[in-house]
Amino acid sequence: MTRKVGDLRSASGGLVWRAMAIGDLAMVDAIAARVHPDFPEDAAVFAERLLLYPDGCHVLAAAADSVGYLISHPWCGRPPSLNSLIRRIPPEANTYYVHDLALLPSARGSGAAATIVEQLVEQARRLQLASVSLVAVNGSVPFWEKQGFVVVAQDHDATGYGEDARRMVRHLA
Repeated sequence: MTRKVGDLRSASGGLVWRAMAIGDLAMVDAIAARVHPDFPEDAAVFAERLLLYPDGCHVLAAAADSVGYLISHPWCGRPPSLNSLIRRIPPEANTYYVHDLALLPSARGSGAAATIVEQLVEQARRLQLASVSLVAVNGSVPFWEKQGFVVVAQDHDATGYGEDARRMVRHLA
């Protein structure tokens, strides 16, 4: 099955978002270890998200290399705990949760992240979800604010996410 994802060739120097496949999981794990060394997650977490909601999993490709990934899925309520299995996509989902958007330094500033964020916002609208939500880490709040997200009260256990972690939401109208 082919899923339509954005083609960024013209806007970002040959970078293309494509659907993630099982064969990409080792690369996703390697990028996660480089980009988020303070937030380790088991490979099983990435594999589970891909199996549960493949439409929310994408890889940013540059020629023969992968330079980033996005893992996202519909969700309900508080964000899932870091490094935890979710077992299922809740049928009562009311938000589109960004589990992780990670780009290697070579891909940052290319516009690729903003492009995939807009695509997942459109996906959330098609699913008639009320919002897109995430936990911002590594000082990424300014990036997410530029994408229309606002910081909201920490109503979840932020253990493991770091002191600068902020829950953020973009409400969809």
